[in-house]
Amino acid sequence: MKIVFGSDKKNHLADFIISELEKRNHKVDLYGPVAGEGTEWTDVALNVAEKVASGECEQGIVCCWTGTGVSIAANKVPGIRAALCCDAETASGARKWNNANILAMSLRATSNAVAGEILEAWFSSGPEDSEKENILKVSEIEKKYSK
Repeated sequence: MKIVFGSDKKNHLADFIISELEKRNHKVDLYGPVAGEGTEWTDVALNVAEKVASGECEQGIVCCWTGTGVSIAANKVPGIRAALCCDAETASGARKWNNANILAMSLRATSNAVAGEILEAWFSSGPEDSEKENILKVSEIEKKYSK
């Protein structure tokens, strides 16, 4: 799977996420300081979201200090369903019930061990058929308010 990963800081968690994605044999596009660029969290979120929304990448992962800023900014791009996840159960639910396509994590509060669990849950889950109607309703809300 082609994944785009962006973080506004390069730290132990960002390095761990890149390593985990590579171990899972994902093709990884990088954006922000993890790619050697000095970039603000808003730019990181926008770039990752645009790559996912365009179909250039299948999924995205974004990180900032709390994870909230990048998740809010990414969700402004039509077609994006970014979910801030602090544990594996939330990540699994975001994929199953919301068909989330961008995972957001906190650089401050997420340990490598928890990040590994989150990534495992994220990539082993997918949208449930029983939630198709709700996922469609979210898209309809987006269309209604993006005019």
